[in-house]
Amino acid sequence: MDIGSVLPIWSIIPFAGMLLSIAIFPLVKGEWWEAHELHVAMFWSLVFLIPFTAVFGFGVTVESLAETVLGDYVPFIVLLLGLFTVAGGIHVKGTIVGTTKNNVVLLALGTFIASWVGTTGAAMLLIRPVLRANLWRKHKAHIVVFFIFLVANMGGCLTPLGDPPLFLGYLRGVPFFWTLEHIWPMLVFNTVIMLIVFALIDRHYIKKEGKEGAEALALEDAADERTPIRIEGWHNLFFLAVIIIAVILNGSIPQMEAFIDPATGATYGFDVEGVHIGVDYIVQIVLILIAMALSLKTTPKELREDNNFEWGPIAEVAKLFIGIFITMIPALMLLRTNGASLGIDSPLKFFWATGALSSFLDNSPTYVVFMTTAGALGSTAANALSTAVGIVDPKMLLAISAGAVFMGANTYIGNAPNFMVKNIAESANVKMPSFFAYMGWSGAILIPLFAIDSLVFFL
Repeated sequence: MDIGSVLPIWSIIPFAGMLLSIAIFPLVKGEWWEAHELHVAMFWSLVFLIPFTAVFGFGVTVESLAETVLGDYVPFIVLLLGLFTVAGGIHVKGTIVGTTKNNVVLLALGTFIASWVGTTGAAMLLIRPVLRANLWRKHKAHIVVFFIFLVANMGGCLTPLGDPPLFLGYLRGVPFFWTLEHIWPMLVFNTVIMLIVFALIDRHYIKKEGKEGAEALALEDAADERTPIRIEGWHNLFFLAVIIIAVILNGSIPQMEAFIDPATGATYGFDVEGVHIGVDYIVQIVLILIAMALSLKTTPKELREDNNFEWGPIAEVAKLFIGIFITMIPALMLLRTNGASLGIDSPLKFFWATGALSSFLDNSPTYVVFMTTAGALGSTAANALSTAVGIVDPKMLLAISAGAVFMGANTYIGNAPNFMVKNIAESANVKMPSFFAYMGWSGAILIPLFAIDSLVFFL
């Protein structure tokens, strides 16, 4: 039975309630919210699960929960936990003054490496050095906002290692370097515009710093007063490489004949309530947990203290995203069932439809739904891609890829690193914009940029 065909549209109310809770409670009852985040997540989950079970039965509910929790949430949170822990053991020591020039360099560096170590990896590596560099500043929330725009989102668009939706495309037949070959002009175009806008805004705020700003600029020019930059805890880069290898193996093992069970056509493993736990799944989880454990074991406690490392940010992400993952089950079911009938049949429509949904839903299943829709449309283009979901027009796939990766920056929940960066910044006493205020930033800066993208790349 296709449940998405009979689900009413109001079944997404718990998901909307979860999002509104994240947006409103921190503003009106901040201390209460910090103490009851998990309780709120469980409340909205039950508001969905109880009527869903009453209508479709306990078995269907368990299967849906298993698919979401075991299939999606556990790998998601284990990966974030591994990257958070390992990156928290890497300390960049030395004098980096938070001038506009240095901030632009750090943002550009993070944007470049995000496609190779993942948006989460790049964000966790660089957010603390960025915050330390700008510790002297009163006005710095805008730096973190642009960090989320570029490092935690747009920078991950070049390879399947950069962002999960592109990895799912790779598993479905998109060549590893296809996105790099086709999307790099758009990334360069957007990055240059964003860095220019950032530089103008940052320069404005530096002028507001007054005497401290002048002293910082003087320090930047005084070479004899600088402490050379060096990396402490550099061995954690090896553990970071292990995590990246684990992600790659998760995708490559199902393509290796030695790991395929001829009786089922799937990797060797076992099923839990309809969810296949294969060798690929186990290898990824185990390698990440080993890398995390070794990082904790081999990194001096003092180094993590110098990094202001604490578990609060990842704990908050874990509590809130379990509610998000569960309550968005009906939204994804509706999307899978009705995605092909939405009238989306051009690159421009694919770009905005994928991006709009990726701003609030998990961008990985959103990408797969619209890639499947594009495959159903087919293509007669000479450079069309033959994939597991059909023949896909390259312009359509480019639009889907850009929408899924770029527009995850539109909200705090559009991509997992967004919320982690926000929490780490707040732990460092940066007054970050609220959920809606952040959308004000993205609406003022990103939406006009995406409109320009539409004119330049998708018309």
